[in-house]
Amino acid sequence: MSPITYSPAYTLVPTYECFNRCTYCNFRAEPGTDPWMTLEHAASLLAPLRHQGVIEILILSGEVHPRSARRRAWFQRIYDLCELALSLGFLPHTNVGPLSVEEMAQLKLVNVSMGLMLEQLTPALLETVHRHAPSKIPAVRLQQLEWAGELQIPFTTGLLLGIGETETDWVDTLTAIAHIHRRWGHIQEVILQPHSPGQQQAIASQPFDPTKLADVVAIARRLLPAEITLQIPPNLLPTTHDLLACIAAGANDLGGIGPKDEVNPDYPHPHDAQLAATLMQANWHLQPRLPIYPQYDHWLPPALQPIVNDWRDRLARLGQAEFR
Repeated sequence: MSPITYSPAYTLVPTYECFNRCTYCNFRAEPGTDPWMTLEHAASLLAPLRHQGVIEILILSGEVHPRSARRRAWFQRIYDLCELALSLGFLPHTNVGPLSVEEMAQLKLVNVSMGLMLEQLTPALLETVHRHAPSKIPAVRLQQLEWAGELQIPFTTGLLLGIGETETDWVDTLTAIAHIHRRWGHIQEVILQPHSPGQQQAIASQPFDPTKLADVVAIARRLLPAEITLQIPPNLLPTTHDLLACIAAGANDLGGIGPKDEVNPDYPHPHDAQLAATLMQANWHLQPRLPIYPQYDHWLPPALQPIVNDWRDRLARLGQAEFR
């Protein structure tokens, strides 16, 4: 059987507040209306997970404006949550919007990988869904990918599909990712995420046609270097046929699977055991992985290498049984 990977994950949200107002968002809260997660509360959530097979702690946050007086405290809370996750034996992966190069360098010390969705590079969306989203300026997000490469941070990025872009825009965004990766070699994964309307978004919209996702996968597989993993979210695919079509087209990872998809709260993650049974019928083997791929282990700060090595040993020794 050929492997399809996933990350056994749990998401911590320092805050839902965000100064962006993307019309399709089902995540954000108005600045000042959402109390930040305390370290004590985070510890109470994480401690019971230590023996439940969770590997990755995704730190996913709304954005505090770079010039806000609260930015430093927000960043420190993110850093502290990463340290807490490490202290409990987990592997942090942070995705909190655009950061300064200094912030990225600091977070590298407490993260095994990081991420930021490009979504789409066409500036046309700045007149529509991103009209009130300053951090969605394409050049700002591309700069993050460049800095991640310069800093040797294993990185995840991706496309959001069905927000008003064209097929040409898919090609342009994927081509830009491929170009940056060829310069630095740091893109682990590219997520292909179909827009899926939820109850909290500001403006009603149509979902991306899931039957077309396999076509996008095929385009991405053609344009991206072979070593980049293509990730699809199984909770956003309504049928097994759609899922298997994407895998046949070249998708080989199902992303982080945990109790809740914070970005798409109306679409629960399937249980990994359920997914494994579905894939096995089609001769695919669901396999847990770490949020850092093995070829990037040598980029880790020395303090993080033992915990990653320990997880690799556990996966090799115990196999999948422990993680179901």
